[in-house]
Formats: sequence, C-alpha cells, structure tokens
Amino acid sequence: MAVTISLKAQAKAFISQLRLDYPDFKFEPGAQEHWSPRSKTVTYNLNQPLRELRYGVLHELAHALLGHADYQNDFELLKLEANAWDMASEIGHRYHVDIGSDHIQNCLDTYRDWLHRRSACPNCGMHVLQKDSASYHCFNCQTNWKVSPGRFVRSYRRKQKQPAP
Repeated sequence: MAVTISLKAQAKAFISQLRLDYPDFKFEPGAQEHWSPRSKTVTYNLNQPLRELRYGVLHELAHALLGHADYQNDFELLKLEANAWDMASEIGHRYHVDIGSDHIQNCLDTYRDWLHRRSACPNCGMHVLQKDSASYHCFNCQTNWKVSPGRFVRSYRRKQKQPAP
C-alpha cells in the first residue's frame, strides 16, 4: 500500500531539511518569499503550490548565500536577481528540484518590465539610465523625475521642477 504525503507535509519537510543544511539562517513562514539580511531570515509562504514554494525558497536562500544585502540602482538589482536564480538552480539539484530556465526568465522579466516602466521619461517617453538610486534624468528633453524605491510597489514617476535657465 502506497503512502501519500500531503503537499503541506512535503513543504514542511523541505523547509526542515533546509534548516538542517543551513543552520546560519532562519526559515520562517510569511506572506511571500523574502530574504532579510538584517535578521538572516528566509521567509516563505506555505499557502502556494509546492513547486513554487521550493523555487522561491531556494531563490531567497541563494540571496542569503551570495551575501545580497542592498543595491544601488535598478540594473544592479536585476544582476543580483539573475545571480540568485543561477545559484538557486544549482542548489536545487541537491534537493532534486529542477528550476527550469523558462521559470527563471519569467521571473527576471518582471524585473525587466519594472525597470522599463521606471526608466521611461514621463515627458517624451525616452528610456534612460538612472541618475542615482531614486531619480532619473532624460538626456533627450532634460526632464528629471523621481521614482518610488520599492520593487513591489507601483512604478511612480514624479517630475521635478526644472531650474530656470
């Protein structure tokens, strides 16, 4: 007679194994996957499909192992995310979790789309590079704008008044 283990039990067993294998980090349930360098905590959400939970936890664990704590600009964030997915894929092999490249690229696309929206000049639509961590400057029409700092918030672009010539 075959024994069936519930998906929640499988998820809990996976997290328990990670706790044993990575004792320097805490693993705690929460609303979504997240790495907190301050508390050395990987947060995970048990209320999702097992595959998604595994992918997300491995990705956040990769951030932890890579020492990701902060970033200075949008492109750096995209690079950190790509590096974390590469490492998550490697770690996944140890746990018989194959994170497919389609999944990784779909996740990275969310960051690319976010960056694309933020970098568009609200005046002329030109896409430009960041001036600093919270602002952009359009080399085409000289418009300056500030952006919201959060990755999971709507991409606001607030024009700044131009100094008089």
